[in-house]
Amino acid sequence: MDLDWLTDFLALAELKTFSRAAEARNVTQPAFSRRIRALEDWVGTPLFVRGPQGATLTPAGAHFQPAADELARGLERTRREVRAIGDRNTVALSVAATHALSFTFFPNWIRGLMQHQALGTLNLISDSMDACEAIMMSGEVHFLLCHFHPSAPARFEADRFPSVSVGEDVLVPLCAPSADGQPIWSLPGSAAAPVPYLAYSQASGLGRILAADQEREVTHTETTLTSHLAATLMTMARNGHGVAWLPHSLAGDDESRGQLVRAGPPEFDVPIEIRLFRSLECRNRAADTLWDHLSAMSLGALVPPKSSDT
Repeated sequence: MDLDWLTDFLALAELKTFSRAAEARNVTQPAFSRRIRALEDWVGTPLFVRGPQGATLTPAGAHFQPAADELARGLERTRREVRAIGDRNTVALSVAATHALSFTFFPNWIRGLMQHQALGTLNLISDSMDACEAIMMSGEVHFLLCHFHPSAPARFEADRFPSVSVGEDVLVPLCAPSADGQPIWSLPGSAAAPVPYLAYSQASGLGRILAADQEREVTHTETTLTSHLAATLMTMARNGHGVAWLPHSLAGDDESRGQLVRAGPPEFDVPIEIRLFRSLECRNRAADTLWDHLSAMSLGALVPPKSSDT
């Protein structure tokens, strides 16, 4: 039996149509149907009733479902544990990072760390916050580098995914300048003339932060574009399509060159942290060494300097 068959079975049991389940499993519908049929042949009895409205579990399928779920979860958990044991003495590091931090912060940050210790082979995975959280939860990476705000905490249990602050950033409302260097749009706008808003999608961690921040000044905006990529919103803002709250770490150079200007005073800024989350289930010697180094740096920053005797 192929483990994929169990995952296919669980997807079809949940989604109830072959087309949606095949799409969720990223396979063609004919291939998906063949795999479900192969599982039924292996079990020795039909697990689904096929009909024009979709697929429903047979009594045998309903009995099989909890066992299949437990088996799939158990095998995945065992795979992670075995891989972690095998990786324990390796020196490779895998880091997931959101797109915005991959472009600017990560290269300089990792270069600074490498001046103090050898990090071995690095594997950087750049994606949206939703995707980074998913691969972190599945135990595929040692660390996750992302923006953080206490109003919108990451979806991690602190006892499984401890974190440390490695930098500071700020979300600044920016737009293109007019010919005289003034912002094309100015916050807060008004109900009669809302400011065109370039927004982050739900997959974006920055969008999650902006949605959760209750201390930001009230604005009158109208969403004209959504994207999970801060770089896309920055380009659209630079081209005059609206206002975007962009991390200074990404947009600072454009501000310095005058390609982007503030659309509002500092009261509209959102201070944020840059945090590194660590998976305690995916670890090796290199990850332990890096974490010990960062933890020591963080503790050192919290210890006040001793006053000298006078």
